[in-house]
Amino acid sequence: MGRTVPTFTMVIQQEMQSWSKFRRGLRKEDQEALDELFRAARMQLAGSAYAVRPIPFESIVMSMLMTQQRMIRELQQRAGIAKPVEYAGYIELDESPA
Repeated sequence: MGRTVPTFTMVIQQEMQSWSKFRRGLRKEDQEALDELFRAARMQLAGSAYAVRPIPFESIVMSMLMTQQRMIRELQQRAGIAKPVEYAGYIELDESPA
């Protein structure tokens, strides 16, 4: 029989295991922060699986960053802080074909 492609849930689990020694060396509060980051990655399983990146860790990190960006935006709204000024030359992602 041929090999099956692992689910992205399995990929994240494998990635977490590969970081276990690093995690063990962290202080308790930093271990909890790392665990939160991996939980954030698990929240975006569909997007990560759909992206099919050659290096799965890219999708994992992007999921983590997206979650943090959402949190920053929510905190800014709660604090009444306006969104930052758009950067000059900033290019938005365009989903339309080129």
